[in-house]
Amino acid sequence: MAAPAIPPIRLGLIGTGLAVEKLHWPALRGLADRYVVTAFTDSAAEQRRRFAGYSGVDPARAAADRAALLARDDVDAVLISVPIPHLYEVACDALAAGKDVFCEKPAGGDAEQAAAFLALAAGHPDRTFVVGENFFYRDDLRYARALLDSGAIGRPHLMAWRHAGQSVPRPGGFTSTPWRQRPQYRGGVHLDFGVHHIAQIRLLCGDIARLHGAVQAANSTIDAPSDLALTLVFTGGAIGNYTASFPEIPVPPEPNEMRLYGTEGVLVLAGDESERRVTRSSPDATTHTTVFRGSDNGYRAELVDFADAVQFGVRPVGSVAQSVANTMVVQRALDSAEQAAALALDPVPGAGPVPLWRPRGSTGLFDGLPGQRISSTASFAA
Repeated sequence: MAAPAIPPIRLGLIGTGLAVEKLHWPALRGLADRYVVTAFTDSAAEQRRRFAGYSGVDPARAAADRAALLARDDVDAVLISVPIPHLYEVACDALAAGKDVFCEKPAGGDAEQAAAFLALAAGHPDRTFVVGENFFYRDDLRYARALLDSGAIGRPHLMAWRHAGQSVPRPGGFTSTPWRQRPQYRGGVHLDFGVHHIAQIRLLCGDIARLHGAVQAANSTIDAPSDLALTLVFTGGAIGNYTASFPEIPVPPEPNEMRLYGTEGVLVLAGDESERRVTRSSPDATTHTTVFRGSDNGYRAELVDFADAVQFGVRPVGSVAQSVANTMVVQRALDSAEQAAALALDPVPGAGPVPLWRPRGSTGLFDGLPGQRISSTASFAA
């Protein structure tokens, strides 16, 4: 006899702004077997109306505020997508109401609040509490991690990554939100967006033992540093540098490639949302490239992992501790810049190396996931 079907998680959305519209709802729409939205709320009535319009969710499911949503008995879990300064207080309320919680990143607007996030998770061991980090789940990054784990480039010894791109307010874009332009959290764009890059670095290179940071302000549209340069020493012995620049003026197109140099090859990660590429070079001067098109599955897979944690007790990759570990790299980088000194980075309790996520019950990386993956081989010998 087949096992009875597990009913979908009854999900409440707290906040229905840009992140839900552009990122979370497209993923939820394809996971109707795992989730049903039974309630939603937003501090702006127009946002509530807009969400009901594009999602098709019954407008009658709108709650007046988060207290009303959290009091409902037809909500098992909540997805929290509110401005960074309010994430912690909303997560507190949701956990106190007995809900499982999927919270937008980052875990804390500064080091003190990051510690509070850890304590909050520890205080609710009976609840599933994760902080979303889609970079932990992206197909191209998981594929690159699997290559590294298999020894495809030997011992990694150097990481180099420069990311630069103009950042100015654009209607309908994330940079248009006032709370991002005048952030009430430490780090500005480097905490809000750059923390994704830290997640990628930790996933592929391991944890960071020491760092030395410097910052510059060269963008009048954001009240925070626009430039961050980091020198890194990893716990595994490799070294690296990471430079991120979000200037006000246009800059020429840049590859924004991450390169990992090993004793037996080089791994290059490049591309954008339309197409991502992972290229591995070998000592025989050949390259092996895998191209990822369509969905990169980052947002889809993190929601699948959360559902697996709620329904099957799976330990999620995107734990609060892992998010705090990402946050603390940014905070220590800012400390280093202020002190003009290299600083050690203490391990975050419960974090450790980022696990490699695979679909539950699968040995493959992409089983059951949408998207197109194409591999090719070439030579770069003279």
